[in-house]
Amino acid sequence: MCPMAGIQMLINFLKIHFCLFIAGISILILGIGSFVFALPHFISGSYIVDNADDTVCKLMSNNSHGCASSAASSLSNYKYFFFLGQGLHGAGATALYTLGVTYIDENVPQRVSSFYNGIFYTGAIIGPAIGYMVGAEFLNIYTEVTVDPTTLGLDTSNPKWVGAWWIGFLISGVFGVLLSLPLLAYPSSLPGSKKYALERGKEAQAMKSTDVTGKSLGLKDCLLSIKLLLTNIPFMFINLAAAADGVLVAGFSTFMPKFIEYQFGVSAGTAALYVGLAVVPAGGGATFAGGFIVRLFNLKVRGILRLCTIMSFVLFALAFSLLMECDTGPFAGVTLSYGQTDVSNATFMGKALNNSCNQRCGCAEEDYFPMCGRDNVMYFSPCYAGCTSSRHDGKSKMYYNCSCVNYNVTDEDWVRGTTHMGVFGKCEYKCQWLTVFMVLFTFMIVFVFITSMPSLTATLRCVPDHQRSFGLGIQWIVARCLGSIPGPILFGKMFDLACLVWQKRCDGEGSCFFYDNHNMSINLMVLALVFSLIAALTFLIALCFYKVKSDEVTVEVNGSSKEDKSKEGINLQDLSLHKDTGVSLKDSDFIYQTNHSRPEHDSR
Repeated sequence: MCPMAGIQMLINFLKIHFCLFIAGISILILGIGSFVFALPHFISGSYIVDNADDTVCKLMSNNSHGCASSAASSLSNYKYFFFLGQGLHGAGATALYTLGVTYIDENVPQRVSSFYNGIFYTGAIIGPAIGYMVGAEFLNIYTEVTVDPTTLGLDTSNPKWVGAWWIGFLISGVFGVLLSLPLLAYPSSLPGSKKYALERGKEAQAMKSTDVTGKSLGLKDCLLSIKLLLTNIPFMFINLAAAADGVLVAGFSTFMPKFIEYQFGVSAGTAALYVGLAVVPAGGGATFAGGFIVRLFNLKVRGILRLCTIMSFVLFALAFSLLMECDTGPFAGVTLSYGQTDVSNATFMGKALNNSCNQRCGCAEEDYFPMCGRDNVMYFSPCYAGCTSSRHDGKSKMYYNCSCVNYNVTDEDWVRGTTHMGVFGKCEYKCQWLTVFMVLFTFMIVFVFITSMPSLTATLRCVPDHQRSFGLGIQWIVARCLGSIPGPILFGKMFDLACLVWQKRCDGEGSCFFYDNHNMSINLMVLALVFSLIAALTFLIALCFYKVKSDEVTVEVNGSSKEDKSKEGINLQDLSLHKDTGVSLKDSDFIYQTNHSRPEHDSR
């Protein structure tokens, strides 16, 4: 995204003349990106399933597979379609979150603009959440929709199952193309926009007299716009606060399901469901509430920055809830010795997957198919558990004759027909902190998102009216390049530092299979504390440096002496720059007055 910064800034600088036309084209690009993302499904050939069960123990054999075949290697080339599709998604969404927000702000009264933008961003939060849920349903459909998966012995619990991931992208592509049409038909401004511009100009951050009118598209005017925005201290610190919040939002949305899955011993699907149930009402409601609070109390910039500072400090306090940890689950050969069942003694002992009970199975570490034994211990795979046979009962896959599982099949098991010794999947463990943590995590989501609309409103208020879209473009770049892009990388690194078992591949280590709960909890808490504190401090600094124009002692160009101007710190040479750069003295945002009236301070 960062290399697209120049394109983003150019789009926003040209906004004066194209506005929603550019937004409409951007939505069209987003739709095309969705079609590109789905394209590999249609050009890569049919998905062929190998029904051989390589996960069980085959005595006196070697299950280790060679390095990736040429076919698998050729499939990896399709990743470039995904890269291109994601790039088009990013380029398409850019204008929507900059020009779209500015268009709303310019065409509604100042007191309700944050309310309408709150509705806009609430939809932006609820939409992806709905997409996750709908996408999950599509993944329950076999990727080859013309093939009956039962004839292949496949269901959703099988590791070889591939869902219809591509359907959602086709739907979003169609919507993107259709929605671009009405946007292209919108006028550049709605009735009453000029009156609203005068209201907004009163709150812009006081700046030097040299400014651009927004009516010139020359390079000099563009560079001057960049300079004025980069030297606008409140604006830049609000951007840094947005970046800090972006790290948390991107990190939590990406890794919180995994954190809950491993920390509290629930399945991946259950963890994703919990996060979704927390994010949809809390994130969407908090975003809407933030805009509503600004409207309800008619907060000005200072009041908004105070609100954001307080909310960020509350988030800092809530980050300590990440210390609610559960014991690391029992994992044979990792946290427990084979044959041991006392889970209270589970602790990292180094990876020792091979044991006398599976030494003749020839198991491969490349094949990670976790199995939960009836001794409530997790095994790396049925092969490492010494299981020699398997059967699918329609709901889950059962494994039998497992020499490493410390469980004796009883007569009652024979009567019930439950003679299996393991079930495919990770063991689920009950943790007393799960309910309390989910409540506190929901509040964390509330205080992460509740500042989004107020901070956006503050951004729009502390820059001159004609630089709003350009300013939002810069904020978008800062928030992405310093926030939502490095956020998942930082969170991923912290998770990696807590990893106990890595995937073994021909080309080196792959993803992590198992984590140390204590280290994972500490690492995540440190990140949350650091970036919530950064957000709070940057909002506070922006508040300290914010100064409305009425706070400035100004003089009038006509009718006052040069000595009066110099005494107030204003130089005639500065004023002459208006003539040289095409800057208009008629701009309502930059009028110099002779009456040294008492400064009007914004106390809200």
